[in-house]
Amino acid sequence: MNSSDIATGPESSATEEWIARNAFFEAIAQQVRRPLDGIMALTDLLERQALSPDALSYVKTIAEQHQVLQRTLTEACDLARAEAGKLELVLAPVDLRPLMDDIQEAWRQRVAQSGVALSVSYDGEDLTATVDAPRLAQVFNHLIDRALKMTRRGGVEASLRARREGAGIIVEGRVRDSGPAVAPDKLARIFEARVDPVEGMGMILCRRLVEAMNGTIRAENNVGAGSTISFDFMVEESEAARDDRADQHVARTAHVLVVDDNATNRMVAEALCEMFDCTSESVEDGLEAVAAAKSGRFDLILMDIKMPRMDGVEATRTIRAMAGPAGAVPIIALTANADPDDAVAYIASGMSSVVEKPIKPDALLAAMNACLPGAEDDAGRAAA
Repeated sequence: MNSSDIATGPESSATEEWIARNAFFEAIAQQVRRPLDGIMALTDLLERQALSPDALSYVKTIAEQHQVLQRTLTEACDLARAEAGKLELVLAPVDLRPLMDDIQEAWRQRVAQSGVALSVSYDGEDLTATVDAPRLAQVFNHLIDRALKMTRRGGVEASLRARREGAGIIVEGRVRDSGPAVAPDKLARIFEARVDPVEGMGMILCRRLVEAMNGTIRAENNVGAGSTISFDFMVEESEAARDDRADQHVARTAHVLVVDDNATNRMVAEALCEMFDCTSESVEDGLEAVAAAKSGRFDLILMDIKMPRMDGVEATRTIRAMAGPAGAVPIIALTANADPDDAVAYIASGMSSVVEKPIKPDALLAAMNACLPGAEDDAGRAAA
């Protein structure tokens, strides 16, 4: 080995530091998420018990705090990557107006409970930009969350404006609150690389995300009450994103068993099955899934992992031990734990594919089409 084979210098040191920091955060996040998943499963189980109104409110508070911890872990890992300049963007054509509609819908329930009005708007032509939509939504969500915390009365306005300039599109975002003004010295440091006990990691991460988009972000007090945080960046214009809703269907009509202990998750999965021209039934845990699978009437099973009584992995192994077609039914794992190691374990248990929660329709459709036999196989079975 000669000296050129050995990486040296500041760039190598920074890379090694990033690898160590990222590995640390990822390891901590993985270790913490596992007991958190157990807490969530127990919380779901408690919610099904005959509890007093006070006890039920405590359980719901535990569930809410669980979501806060999960979000904090994700932010910590994102921030570690961003601070090292290793935060990657996944660029794709995005229709900007529907993006803001989705953000408004995501906040509808919380805003209804807060008593603060939230206005989410899009100003400009119906443009399609090459942008990382989840990261852009992440910036808006952090800023809206902060604005709602700052505002006790009045409202919060979140807006996106897009306009053509040359061969590109200027994207300008803004979130305005009507809360108290922020001290000027604090406002000047709001995006600095430190974790504020009130702001948390959100503002630092927003700056890093906007910088990764080659943009700028700034904060200022309003004339009167409240403050406004705005950002802008330039992106390429794309052809209109293709609307795949017309051809969102599986290779052949299928009858699907949805297995999930969470009623909302079951509702979402069933709605997607209907969107894909499939029929469905649902059960609440692995034991019920095994009993239903014995009938052999299902073409596909969508299986949650973390469930009380019997989890998805054990249910899958039990189904695979069945004789005949019932034991060969394709099973897709639906899970929030979709890192590579977990996915390998799920496949090893007999599952056919893994789709990450929250479910993206395109990802689920692709997995279903990959697992289900095609229409030509239907003809062969009919002949047989």
